[in-house]
Amino acid sequence: MKKVFFILFISLNLFSSINSFAQKINPGDGVRVAFLDISDVITGDYYIQPNGLLNLPQIGIINTTNKNFSEIKSIIESRYDSLYKNPHLSINALFRINILGEIENPGFYFVSDSEKFTAILAFAGGPTETADLSNILLIRDFESIEIDVEEIIQKGRNASDFGLQSGDQIYIPRRWWADNSGVVTTIISIVALAITSYAVFFQ
Repeated sequence: MKKVFFILFISLNLFSSINSFAQKINPGDGVRVAFLDISDVITGDYYIQPNGLLNLPQIGIINTTNKNFSEIKSIIESRYDSLYKNPHLSINALFRINILGEIENPGFYFVSDSEKFTAILAFAGGPTETADLSNILLIRDFESIEIDVEEIIQKGRNASDFGLQSGDQIYIPRRWWADNSGVVTTIISIVALAITSYAVFFQ
């Protein structure tokens, strides 16, 4: 299947919410912890329980209630730093989002805040052949923001750049011609018949 990649035009209001987006993490979301120089089995994805508790190897339970991601990240770094001297550690938020519409495998996915938009769609198998990538919608709190598709690839934006939040839905609509292929075929047939009739009449 031919893959099409996109540009993203986002309203100023969406960009103004990016900083707050990066700080939000909810029960059902998670964190991705990666050590580059520690042999202990710590690297992995860990998820926040409904009660707001996050359980991590070696450092135990962190209560994430009423804490933004920046605070949670700081606590994790501090606790691991007390166990390992200057560990090379990366910590990313994992947001649970819903990808639906003209996508090969629609459903819920956990997306890192460092993920590229094209990679996010690839998680769900990529867009179908009838997907309208010029009218992708980001649905949040029953409001939709149209994604038009260009700048995000050119500028290499990731999830935190284009403002993805926990609980967001990415909806890929169907191209108009795919829904109206019968109408298009009928119009083409009528036009062809008119041209043929015109040619025969004026011979």
